[in-house]
Amino acid sequence: MREALFIKKNKERWLKIQQGYSASADEMASEFTKLIDDLAYAKTFYPSSRMTAYVNSLASRIYLHIYQNSRERTNRLLTFWKYGLPLTIRKHRQVILFSLFLFLVFFSVAFYTSAKDESIIRDVLGDGYVNMTHENIKQGNPFGVYEGDHPIQMWLRIMIHNIRISVWSFVSGMLVGIPTLVILINNSFMVGAFYQLFYAEGLGFDFFMVVFVHGMLELTALVIASAAGLVLWKTILFPGTFSRLTSFKDGARDGVKLIIGLFPVFGLAAFFEGFITRLYNDAPWLTYLVVFTSAAFVVWYFIIYPGRIEKKLADKLLSKKFN
Repeated sequence: MREALFIKKNKERWLKIQQGYSASADEMASEFTKLIDDLAYAKTFYPSSRMTAYVNSLASRIYLHIYQNSRERTNRLLTFWKYGLPLTIRKHRQVILFSLFLFLVFFSVAFYTSAKDESIIRDVLGDGYVNMTHENIKQGNPFGVYEGDHPIQMWLRIMIHNIRISVWSFVSGMLVGIPTLVILINNSFMVGAFYQLFYAEGLGFDFFMVVFVHGMLELTALVIASAAGLVLWKTILFPGTFSRLTSFKDGARDGVKLIIGLFPVFGLAAFFEGFITRLYNDAPWLTYLVVFTSAAFVVWYFIIYPGRIEKKLADKLLSKKFN
């Protein structure tokens, strides 16, 4: 059967499943069985198709609903972190990669252009900040800016600010995604200019070992928050084979999952910035440990684990069909 015909034949039933589960346990079980049949067929004849990934996500969602969400509420939170968020990241990995690509492009543009013209750094960061940083470097304390505020005040202020920006980045996806892109580009340009400010003074390595104490988590969350906004924009502009409203609801649901999942990440990043980054002189071993642990967490949870959990669930679903 051709893929287009296969989609046409099952589209209405898939939409019904996507829009909500049946109140009847028997009907839900029947839908689940049919969906597993669809998944087995799609994996056999269209293994690389986006439709196959879509059917897999629907089957995984019902599987979690039946076998996980019937437990206590505390376990629902665990299910979100163990399955819900990683599967959503996996589903929209291409958009997240695009967001990362844009960040790296404008980070590089800012880094190399500001190397030839320091006025760019001053335009981006402000004369006061640049002058203060140069003075700190002369005094042998280049990252002294992180020692100024009270740790708790710094933690709460930065956390609230970053969460507010991430929510706006997501919601503004409804505005053709332009504000989302502006936020991403502005932040990536600022980080690139910020890095050049220290790199020009021979502090390139120190920059990563100090700023990335909090920056590893913070910038990862920024990229994913921007991706959430782009997901919303994409589902509005390119609904595919579904109605625009259905596609928008699906994108909004996934975007909310991404943003909610980032709240603790922003909170932890702000905590590191308020309490740990300032220790780069007194306890450099601790800042190094946090940087490498954060990097390992980002690579594992946001890159490796989503793929593994998707494969694990798909194998489990198919094994139930053939056993």
